[in-house]
Amino acid sequence: MAEKKENRLSLVLEIFTSSNGLVSVVVVLLGFLVGTLIIIAVGRNPSGMYSAIFQNVTGFSVNARTGAWVWNPRYIGEWLVSSMPLTLCGLSMAFAARTGLFNIGAEGQYIAGLTAAQFVALYFPQVPVLHSVAAVIAAILAGAICGGVVGYLKARFQVSEVVATIMMNYIVLYLSRYLTMRIPGTNTYRTLDFPETARITNSVMETITNNSRLNNGLFLTIAALFFFWIVMEKTRLGYSLRATGFNRDAALYGGISVNANITTAMAISGAFAGLAGAIVSLGSFSYGRVLAVQDGYGFDGIAVALVGNSGAWGTALAGLLFGMLRSAQPLMQSRQIPKEITVIIMGLIVVFISLRAGVKLLIEWQMKEKARKAQILQDNKRSGDD
Repeated sequence: MAEKKENRLSLVLEIFTSSNGLVSVVVVLLGFLVGTLIIIAVGRNPSGMYSAIFQNVTGFSVNARTGAWVWNPRYIGEWLVSSMPLTLCGLSMAFAARTGLFNIGAEGQYIAGLTAAQFVALYFPQVPVLHSVAAVIAAILAGAICGGVVGYLKARFQVSEVVATIMMNYIVLYLSRYLTMRIPGTNTYRTLDFPETARITNSVMETITNNSRLNNGLFLTIAALFFFWIVMEKTRLGYSLRATGFNRDAALYGGISVNANITTAMAISGAFAGLAGAIVSLGSFSYGRVLAVQDGYGFDGIAVALVGNSGAWGTALAGLLFGMLRSAQPLMQSRQIPKEITVIIMGLIVVFISLRAGVKLLIEWQMKEKARKAQILQDNKRSGDD
């Protein structure tokens, strides 16, 4: 009986770990469950958290005085605004991960893109459309260069991309601050206003969403998702990148240029984060920012990629999830829910999804133990027969 129960448990665990989507759904539910228990433990009503999330995602809320339902699409717009950079930074991490790399430098690449976009916005000729396009391209190139340098160091000199990207985060942050502070008219936290030709705002979307900050970055994010999916799943480059990630030695033996793939993967990875910087800079703000600290989009993007299993559409869903938590935070505070709860839930989700590797090790250990016991029984049986 005990053996049957053990076999059933092993089967359940094996099914659980074999489905990436199922793991993601379960860990998200666990994260919210534990978050709910924490809210109850501190003496708050968890319904405040869920009503805030519902209002943020749908725009619907109940008027406290009249009891009537009210719809304000501005919350939906702000949810999408928060989700866009998280999704792009998640794609940055995911693209590198599919090549067997760990890009912890999306934050620095995001800052590089943001800074490049700001300089082009302030100094490029004010030609409608062309101005904003040039700023976005500059941001993508800046992020790609930032990531490509790390990829080259990894490919050419075997420098750990983890160490290199961590150091690049701080180099880019303080270099951005140093350069931006030297723009005429800049004070300790902002530059002069951008020309309207440089911004990626969309008056139609702003009107539809009741003057939210939703902008053309939404279309750029969707385009980036399709680019990721097409390149990684439908092209020869994507095949060689995935082959490098699965088994670097086998890829090299098969004639794939592993070093070139590493540099390319990190450059494309950085380009996604650079685009995120452009969207935040040109869409959410009307002026250039002098960064004193990191915004955190790049680090949250790591969690987004993990929950999204490093796939294009999974990362998009995870970006929407984390964007929902971020943008719902002010509404939660208005309902007496501690603002830290959103960070706690995001952290719990990452912790739970990391346990998947531990479960896999447990299954492998159980299989080895079964094989060892079976071998012992077989040896004993042979000894008895002799």
